[in-house]
Amino acid sequence: MTVSKSLFRLPALALCLGLSAPAAALDEVTVALAVPLAVHDGGPYAAAETLGYFKAENLAVKTLVFQGAGALLPQVANRRVTVGYPTSEPVIASHFSGKDPLPLRYFYNGVPTNTMEFAVLADGPLRELSDLRHRKVGVGALTWGTIPGGRAALRSAGLQPGKDVEFVAVGALAAGFQALRAGQVDALNFNSSWNDMLELGGTPIRRLSYPPVFAETAGNGFIAHQDTLREQPDLLVRFARAYTKGQIACEANPGFCVEAFWRANPQSKPPGEAAAERDKAATLLSRRLARVLHRPEGSPRIPGQYDLPAIRSSIQAMVQAGEYPSADLPLETLFSNELIARINDFDAEAVRTQAKAQP
Repeated sequence: MTVSKSLFRLPALALCLGLSAPAAALDEVTVALAVPLAVHDGGPYAAAETLGYFKAENLAVKTLVFQGAGALLPQVANRRVTVGYPTSEPVIASHFSGKDPLPLRYFYNGVPTNTMEFAVLADGPLRELSDLRHRKVGVGALTWGTIPGGRAALRSAGLQPGKDVEFVAVGALAAGFQALRAGQVDALNFNSSWNDMLELGGTPIRRLSYPPVFAETAGNGFIAHQDTLREQPDLLVRFARAYTKGQIACEANPGFCVEAFWRANPQSKPPGEAAAERDKAATLLSRRLARVLHRPEGSPRIPGQYDLPAIRSSIQAMVQAGEYPSADLPLETLFSNELIARINDFDAEAVRTQAKAQP
């Protein structure tokens, strides 16, 4: 198992309040990720650090990257990390394994809308899901936790994955983009932000959306051990509150967040004319936040909140597609909204004002 360097880490000690008073140690929060952060999802972390939101909550936050949800979830289950940020499918599927379910619970819905899509070249003949019959679909790896949802979407269009449609491992991001452009695959089953990157990089695409029943569901979210939720709810509230402030700040001033992320991760800054690349990255970030913080018609969401009826409907659709054996799941023990009111207990307009004042 490989672990990346920390992407963000605040100082280990707060500033001394006086000569005779020792500095209070910051509470450390480790966040396990399945893929490295990019500007569209890393911007809020960078904003929360740069604007002092983590420090104001007395936190030192670092992120660790593991190779997929399968490697990430045991780290949370064994409390080697504070929280994880996996997709929901592997956690739901664990309840059907015949073994004891993982002692984990989601407490913050990081992606409250299904961002997975099938992207095809815009000048090609494929216009709807049923057109993927006898075609190849690229995914990063055949172990991806999002593949069951992709299979269910195809079955809803009358296709049989494995028979009518072949999933092919092409690698993430640039490797996958090249596979589509070169005709090695006919479509990519990537998330909308990655498809934004492909599009903003100059490749015109057409997006084939999942059926509406899968639209409002649980994607990536912050998950913690049940004991952590019971014993340290305040720690989780403080972390998620600072993260939420970072999201709101990035929506108010995406250009600032792009620069903050690039400063924290200089290797991620693309070559080329600075202003043009900054504008593209800001557009990418804004598109992501529009999906996360607002519903399709534009009304604001409550950050982090789970829509349990919508999740139940999507699980039922997965059952009908043959991906889950039953819809009889204890959703209230898997997805919790009990911390959401406390997480969102801050002055969002003050955050926007502060962010807009940044260069």
